[in-house]
Amino acid sequence: MFPLKDTEMGASTFFASALPHDVCGSNGLPLTPNSIKILGRFQILKTMTHPRLCQYVDITRGKHERLVVAAEHCERSLEDLLRERKPVSSLRILCIAYEVLQGLQYMNKHGMVHRALSPCNILLDRKGHVKLAKFGLYHMTAQGVDVDFPIGYPSYLAPEVIAQGIVKPSDHTQCEKPLPSGPKSDLWSLGIILFELCMGRKLFQSLEIAERLKFIIMLGCVDDIVTVLAEEHGCLDIIKDLPENTIDLLKKCLTFQPSKRPTPEELLHDSLFSEVSLAYPPFHKPAGLFSSSPRCANLTLPEDISQLCKVDEDSDYLAERSIEEVYYLWCLAGGDLEKELVNKEIIRSKPPVCTLPNFLLEDGESFGQGRDRSSLLDDTTVTLSLCQLRNRLKDVGGEAFYPLLEDDQSTLPHSNSSNELSAAASLPLIIRERDTEYQLNRIVLFDRLLKAYPYKKNQIWKEARVDIPPLLRGITWAALLGVEGAIQAKYDAIDKDTPIPTDRQIEVDIPRCHQYDELLSSPEGHAKFRRVLKAWVVSHPDLVYWQGLDSLCAPFLYLNFNNEALAYACMSAFIPKYLYNFFLKDNSHVIQEYLTVFSQMIAFHDPELSNHLNDIGFIPDLYAIPWFLTMFTHVFPLHKIFHLWDTLLLGNSSFPFCIGVAILQQLRDRLLANGFNECILLFSDLPEIDIERCVRESINLFRWTPKSATYRQYAQPPRQAGESNGTRSSMSCFSADYQEAPRSDLSRDSIKLDDLKAEVSPRISAEDLIDLCELTGPSHSKTPVKKTKPSKPKLLVVDIRNSEDFNRGHISGSINVPFASAFTAEGDLIQCPATATLQSFKGRVVVIVGNAVKNTAAV
Repeated sequence: MFPLKDTEMGASTFFASALPHDVCGSNGLPLTPNSIKILGRFQILKTMTHPRLCQYVDITRGKHERLVVAAEHCERSLEDLLRERKPVSSLRILCIAYEVLQGLQYMNKHGMVHRALSPCNILLDRKGHVKLAKFGLYHMTAQGVDVDFPIGYPSYLAPEVIAQGIVKPSDHTQCEKPLPSGPKSDLWSLGIILFELCMGRKLFQSLEIAERLKFIIMLGCVDDIVTVLAEEHGCLDIIKDLPENTIDLLKKCLTFQPSKRPTPEELLHDSLFSEVSLAYPPFHKPAGLFSSSPRCANLTLPEDISQLCKVDEDSDYLAERSIEEVYYLWCLAGGDLEKELVNKEIIRSKPPVCTLPNFLLEDGESFGQGRDRSSLLDDTTVTLSLCQLRNRLKDVGGEAFYPLLEDDQSTLPHSNSSNELSAAASLPLIIRERDTEYQLNRIVLFDRLLKAYPYKKNQIWKEARVDIPPLLRGITWAALLGVEGAIQAKYDAIDKDTPIPTDRQIEVDIPRCHQYDELLSSPEGHAKFRRVLKAWVVSHPDLVYWQGLDSLCAPFLYLNFNNEALAYACMSAFIPKYLYNFFLKDNSHVIQEYLTVFSQMIAFHDPELSNHLNDIGFIPDLYAIPWFLTMFTHVFPLHKIFHLWDTLLLGNSSFPFCIGVAILQQLRDRLLANGFNECILLFSDLPEIDIERCVRESINLFRWTPKSATYRQYAQPPRQAGESNGTRSSMSCFSADYQEAPRSDLSRDSIKLDDLKAEVSPRISAEDLIDLCELTGPSHSKTPVKKTKPSKPKLLVVDIRNSEDFNRGHISGSINVPFASAFTAEGDLIQCPATATLQSFKGRVVVIVGNAVKNTAAV
């Protein structure tokens, strides 16, 4: 993204073609509206960054197939030069032609053509350089198929485009498309524009559209098109005075036969521009965060380094930010694209009576309205005012745009609103995400940190514990998952085209996955879904596709819609960390162990609820498999998943257990009051869950969960020191640099699955027991915890060995309740002197220890 310092933002609108409501596709589902198809194709345009192209920013979908596009905009264009009715100098003509060709060449390399080139779409920034606008209209509308207006302007269309005519599909269920225009068609349009600039006025002004098109077609009968145009418009004298290189340029552009006409790339390297090209350094797109190219390869520093530290009180710091960031903040500050167009009367509402259709009587008399012109293209672009945003950020100091990452910032001067910013950090997350000033600070900080990834990996983790700015969520998740390296090359090397048996199941699942979202429901979204899922299946031959993998893929694809390689890389890092071996062909042992541990977690944190669910037979197998197999993406909409996973990604594979318990606790009253059938109905349509509360309670639950209580023998083995720290095991403090402690004699041993199922409460290790005895805080926190003497003991250790063993040695503070005298043969507690003591510890942690040989170790 380029900074917004030399341009502005603008909005324009058009309508997509409406589809009939009673027609279905070949799969029996309703046809995808054309506006959603356009929205999906539009996304790739946001990645088209070049100094000669206006940056696309966003597209929104309104009523009746209306689409509003936000993009970079400039107030001046070549249209303004033509209004001056003065011929443009030959040198300026060459510079304009060279800059336009630069933009066209970049588009052609990405498989796109402009097709709508005209003086009003060749803009001039504040420095007078060219920027091509509306260059994506032809691509996003599928070569004009999805709209009711032609793409292009009659006076500037190439002869081969005119000869083809307007081709519209006769059957909406078919994918008929016109023969797409090639790069050479834009060169003809450029030739006409340059000719007009040489003349100082427009061509074909006195001719009707049909006559213009006929005249252009008839030019194929002449040898010298430039001379004929000059004679026809009475400017032969002007043309004769042009330098030879300018005449040569016009003739090459206005070559009638496309086979003889050069492409923009060929003309760009022509000797005509040998001198002009020296003033334009080659454009190098900055290397992405995950690539094999050094990100500083094209870094240039001024000769005088002190210029970098020069502070200008009148500096426009906001204009130095990317247009994507500015637009995002503009929306937070109250900006609304449709409202801006309504204020400029581009969008007009009509009374219902004025929208009645036209009908004819038997005598041929017509009543009703004529053709609705609003369905045609309105070429007006409205400049978006940043006054409201600048007013909102008027108290933000310059230091907020350049935060220091290494030094202590306590001595730095603060803006007048620094206190408000500190107060905002304690507000609910949904409010923080809508606070313009707060988001500006978070975006700038995360942008700096992510550019320094992986060097600043630990600090990214630290800041992510506070919150993650939605604008940078996708790339931040990738950093939290430890994604590194040339991910694009790895993704491209995967065969995503050869048919495999899983293709059929993927095709069935995709149209049902988060289709309420416009982006994921678009044909482009389906195609990306298919490629990413297939890439994962092909690259993991030891695993198989299970239903639910599509839901798991959805958040990564949504956040990285224009970067399939990053979506694939994130998914590939996420699954082994949280769903290790879940996608084996036979995953029954993994799933059963997972559900058993979850059941024990319910018993540990809420024994009353656990007993009730067990009594009515409502076991986790009936409701929790979709939760954990998809990490809750199957049961929650995307906007809730984003907030949930912001925290999930900071922890280890045991955190989902706590999320599950937190969900049950929100439904606790209804679960305790209902029987089996009512619980089944309750979970068939899960009630609204407060995600922020769920996250908060999940963290609290985990802080009081001994880490060995969630031990699973089928979990991913801990990484050795020195390996990539993509998987981290700290949760209580969400530390980025925590390493899994090596196993010792005090660690918990694995047991058979059948034995695990037989136990209601979880086992813990001796190591965790020592921590619980020593610390008043979380058992596995690695941060210093101040030891305080609680008013009441928070832990009771019950030693069930016989008195002789107990007297020989025991844990300080533990009580002795011999198993033979206090428990029945079935393990039920009987009335004894220790019963009152146990009752006083209700709601607290009770640990039972015994002889391991009797299989009564800590539970």
